[in-house]
Amino acid sequence: MTTATALKPRPNIDHWQERVELAAAFRWTARLNMHEGVANHFSLAVNPDGTQFLMNPNQVHFSRIKASDILLLDANDLDALKTPDAPDPTAWGLHGSVHRRCPHARCVMHVHSIFATVLASLADSNIPPIDQNTATFYNRYIIDAHFGGLAFEDEGERCAAALTDPTKKVMIMGNHGVLVLGKDVADAFNRLYYFERAAETYIRALQTGQKLRVLSHEIAEKTAAELDDYPGQAERHMAELKAILDEEGSNYAS
Repeated sequence: MTTATALKPRPNIDHWQERVELAAAFRWTARLNMHEGVANHFSLAVNPDGTQFLMNPNQVHFSRIKASDILLLDANDLDALKTPDAPDPTAWGLHGSVHRRCPHARCVMHVHSIFATVLASLADSNIPPIDQNTATFYNRYIIDAHFGGLAFEDEGERCAAALTDPTKKVMIMGNHGVLVLGKDVADAFNRLYYFERAAETYIRALQTGQKLRVLSHEIAEKTAAELDDYPGQAERHMAELKAILDEEGSNYAS
């Protein structure tokens, strides 16, 4: 199956291209072992104010999610958890709250990936700019140090209230994991991927016990700004992942 075929709209299923890209992101997250089996969630806003969004179905493993499986939800639907295909209640609490409160958060990805979660478990969860990947996130994340248990609606609302600044596209969720925002699936997945790489570099550097060589504010900010505007990287990253899945005969786009 070619990428062009994978993106061909299917009859009677809205937002097909967006579903395909989300499904590819789920499959690749599983392949990188950045998943939690049938837990963790990605969502994508599909209307202008962000209140209607796509999200993975309840308790389906990331490695098996197909485009046609993905739920279409409304953040303002008070009965969303009463339907036969209701989303996971913690996913609804977190992602529903973010899409309700933060129209700039078009795509929201939350995982408990290993190195990001190790970082989130440290008393100081800041990530200093010690290489290009860590510098990517310089001054572009927030740390939530007030973990309040599973992300049911109250906890989701609390987290969403901290995401109102559109320049902060990563939340290091203390004692929990990481949440990233993006303008679309490719942008969010690219950010998620490189944040995990950055966290791994930092954690492994700490493990040496040696003093870190930290970049200056000027160079770190310059590097982050250059990467903010780097042309087409996220789109090409996603296109390559879909091309690999297509060449392997994956059913993600079905």
